[in-house]
Amino acid sequence: MKRRSVLAGLGALWVAGCNKVAETDTGAKLLSAAEKWHRGAHRLLIDRNALAPEYPHSAVSPFFRGNGSTDPQNGEYPRHAANGFSDWRLEVRGLVETPLSLSLDNVRKLPQRTQVTRHDCVEGWSAIGEWTGPQLSLLLEAAKLKPEARFIVFHCADEYKGTSYYESIDLVDAFHPQTIVAHQLNGEPLPVRNGAPFRMRIERQLGYKQAKYLTAIEAVASLEGIGEGQGGFWEDRSGYQWYAGI
Repeated sequence: MKRRSVLAGLGALWVAGCNKVAETDTGAKLLSAAEKWHRGAHRLLIDRNALAPEYPHSAVSPFFRGNGSTDPQNGEYPRHAANGFSDWRLEVRGLVETPLSLSLDNVRKLPQRTQVTRHDCVEGWSAIGEWTGPQLSLLLEAAKLKPEARFIVFHCADEYKGTSYYESIDLVDAFHPQTIVAHQLNGEPLPVRNGAPFRMRIERQLGYKQAKYLTAIEAVASLEGIGEGQGGFWEDRSGYQWYAGI
């Protein structure tokens, strides 16, 4: 857990100071090289199947704060929230043999994983919560990834700063046992402030990778056509690292 805290702290310090550096071509190259080093070092230090620390239920934070978008008012989201997400659909699409369109009830009926883990935000705060949902690997296996699939992109309903949120991970993290599509927090339906009806939990990465208000999971061969090509909302805008391992 100490190493996890140190890595999270270093990540926060890096992001805090990288924006101006990223504005130059040289800076962009340095950031790209640093990210590749970070990803490689993380994979060398921690086995690709190693689990993030899990905690007893007694460690759960009394309040799990929301961050970023906490009450989307764009598009159809308010209507969905008002009717308990009864007709919400989660798509699994892209480079798959069998595209899926799942309701909240469909997802609830799948085999579930419950884990009590710590959320580390790049802004410096953390909280412990109990998350429940099916493993992402279960959905990807049901959809049958095509051989050329290399990344998984998460599309979201919330618009933040005028653009719909999006994130992505590679297949190593996609098939990690603690990577789940969460629909419950602390034994209750996921609150709107925390991403209802679905959000990602990618327990070995920082908070901005945990996409909320999930509408689609897309398998792609490359991140070049996603946003501005850096693989995520904040990566495209603020120089955040695409690989945010902790």
